[in-house]
Amino acid sequence: MTEYAATTTNATNKVTATPADETATVEILVGETEIENGSSATWENGENTVTITVTDGTVSKVYTVTVTAGD
Repeated sequence: MTEYAATTTNATNKVTATPADETATVEILVGETEIENGSSATWENGENTVTITVTDGTVSKVYTVTVTAGD
């Protein structure tokens, strides 16, 4: 697992993950809610956990981003 952190507001809420291999698939969860790659997320004030799983064939890698949102 790879971990990152970011700070934002609801004015900036688009989440996009671009895999290096075009055949890979991407799943994005904001908390427990799955969102479509490139779509907007709804941030709660405070810390939000974004989990991005990239799968290429039988190999998966999970990235976790803690997004801290405020007004």
